[in-house]
Amino acid sequence: MCRADIPVRQVHLSQTRPYGSETIWEMLANKYEYRRRLPHFQKADRAIFVSFRKGLRTPLPEHCRTAVLDCCLYGNGIRFHLHAAVVMPEHVHLLMTPLRDARGDAFCLRDILKGIKGASARSVNRLLGCSGPVWQEESFDYVVRSCESLQQKIEYIRQNPVRRGLVKTPEEYPWLWTELV
Repeated sequence: MCRADIPVRQVHLSQTRPYGSETIWEMLANKYEYRRRLPHFQKADRAIFVSFRKGLRTPLPEHCRTAVLDCCLYGNGIRFHLHAAVVMPEHVHLLMTPLRDARGDAFCLRDILKGIKGASARSVNRLLGCSGPVWQEESFDYVVRSCESLQQKIEYIRQNPVRRGLVKTPEEYPWLWTELV
């Protein structure tokens, strides 16, 4: 029997499974509830654009955003060179170039992010009087390929709070940091 001869059973999206109460929509949503393991590429001496999100969509209070930005700035000049950072209510954007250790090896992005996300999660939990994960485990990163692209990413980070309607100009947003050029 060829593939074209196989009868196709059409299912309306509002139908439920015969052995459960979940709708097709719920089954599809549950299919994608797993921990992703995206590949993360790092090139020595190249800038990396990184984004990571809160685990819950509730916005970070202002005093917590200050603590998160402080954690992002902590390793600047030690483990990485930070070009720009913004802490939005539900996510963070960083543009950084990992530095080299005493042996001449570039610091691993995974370790840099583990330090930033771990320290900031502890700070947020302490400030809010709660416990548990703050950030999604996975992050998105992109190796910047040119100086032009680096400037575009810096401007993207600067304009993020403006695009969201949080401020009229980037300079008004207190949780934005860019290096002096």
